[in-house]
Amino acid sequence: MKKSVFLALSSVLVFGGMMTGYEGVAQAAEQKVLRMNLQGEPPTADPGIAEDTTSSTIITATFEGLTRLGKDGKLHPAAAESYTVSEDGKTYTFKIREAKWSNDDPVTAYDFEYAWKRALDPKTASNYAYQLYYVKGAEAFNNGTGKAGDVGVKAIDDKTLKVELTNSTPFFLELVAFKTYFPVNKKVVEGNDKWADEADTVVGNGPFKMETWEHKSKLTVVKNEKYWDKANVKLDKIEFTMIEDENTELAMFDNDEVDWAGAPNSSLPTDALPILREGGFLKTQPIAGAYFYRFNTEQAPFTNAKIRKAFAYAINRESITSDILHAGQVPATSYVPPSMALNKDGYFKDNDLEAAKKLLVEGMKEEGITKLPPITLSFNTSEGHKKIAEEIQGQWKKNLGVDIKLENKEWKVYLEDVHQGNYQIARGGWLGDFNDPINFLDMFQEKDGGNNDTRWGNQKYKELLNQSALEQDPEKRKVILMQAEQILMDEMPIMPIYFYANSWVQNENLKDVVMDGFGDIDFKYADLAEKK
Repeated sequence: MKKSVFLALSSVLVFGGMMTGYEGVAQAAEQKVLRMNLQGEPPTADPGIAEDTTSSTIITATFEGLTRLGKDGKLHPAAAESYTVSEDGKTYTFKIREAKWSNDDPVTAYDFEYAWKRALDPKTASNYAYQLYYVKGAEAFNNGTGKAGDVGVKAIDDKTLKVELTNSTPFFLELVAFKTYFPVNKKVVEGNDKWADEADTVVGNGPFKMETWEHKSKLTVVKNEKYWDKANVKLDKIEFTMIEDENTELAMFDNDEVDWAGAPNSSLPTDALPILREGGFLKTQPIAGAYFYRFNTEQAPFTNAKIRKAFAYAINRESITSDILHAGQVPATSYVPPSMALNKDGYFKDNDLEAAKKLLVEGMKEEGITKLPPITLSFNTSEGHKKIAEEIQGQWKKNLGVDIKLENKEWKVYLEDVHQGNYQIARGGWLGDFNDPINFLDMFQEKDGGNNDTRWGNQKYKELLNQSALEQDPEKRKVILMQAEQILMDEMPIMPIYFYANSWVQNENLKDVVMDGFGDIDFKYADLAEKK
């Protein structure tokens, strides 16, 4: 970004937001309209198949699970008005509140039973189906060895949902606030297989409903008058643009065209971060998430674990976080974030060039090669991803003598290519969905698991995760999970780079946007206050 734009941005903000948010508030006497940017097109508005932050932002606005995070940071009953738990912690009974879908249909317990079984149905091909495996019979149905009727979720009547779990799961109430557990309207879903692709066919039960969706351009949601808690929804409308370029987005914020720039749905230009921080405008929040590179373990040369480790050891994470990112990110030598700390010291040394060179030689010898094949690093379009890729490309060239080709793709195309295995090395990121290490480790439990995409599997790793589900002693369970993470880092199907911290700027008159410790954003309680 040009220096003059920085100066303009600073001037605007120093004078108390003279531009930023002012016109929006002037219009707010009649309507409160929040203007946001999505860095790309949401791949879907379907809670059952969504797997990315962009889709999640829209789905969180337009749907609601049994529980929801409040602005106090605590879970509250949502689509369920109450619940009971059996003494052994394995059976939950939810009382579904009186509520309507945005098309005026009643929300019932049957909507939840249908939605969960639909997500688990192998024909749905939901990459997040494994999040439902805590439910009795769910894994067997999803992998084709069980029946839908054996899954432990049942609507007893319109307002009573009974859920049986395989084991006691202390974080289950957090899980049901996650999008894969959201209900869907059976009549809508079965009436149109493209229902989640257009504004006029998306039917939700959340605080907002979709009004317009101009693909790859803009999307608008408006207050849902059918929502049971509409009295606590302050915004009348949220207008989402879809601008990929971070510099353009920040300029839009500067010009009072959006009320927010940066995380979680986009990024701020890395060059702008020191200036924004110095001016006191930058907001940051560490989150439970890891930024990493995936290796396709079925494509040479990354079929060899020593070669994968050589590439992982041969980068300087400290320089990446301090010299490029500038926003409080922490170098990662483990996969599970520090907030869930299995091993705070990590499993390997950052920038360990001696070990990297040795491992590369050994790995190539094992593969019977004297020269590496052409290697491509793929990432989705973003200035930040590009800068990190260019830095790592340079480090690999300098430290290992390896030439890397860089390839960037539009988000939806990138996701599909990674799922199909059309890559050698690919940027990845994982934000926690609930506060437990299993939420990170279980992604790699199955070789063909929905979000694994590395084509890596390990029987001992799988056994340890299964064992952890049965262990009731927290300290013993932690040791088991640490052993599993050790295997993951020894095999290195992924290369951890850093732990996330969200950074953004926002309209000073905007308040009560809920951003949880995992980076998800919720506008249910958001308000644009009048300028004082």
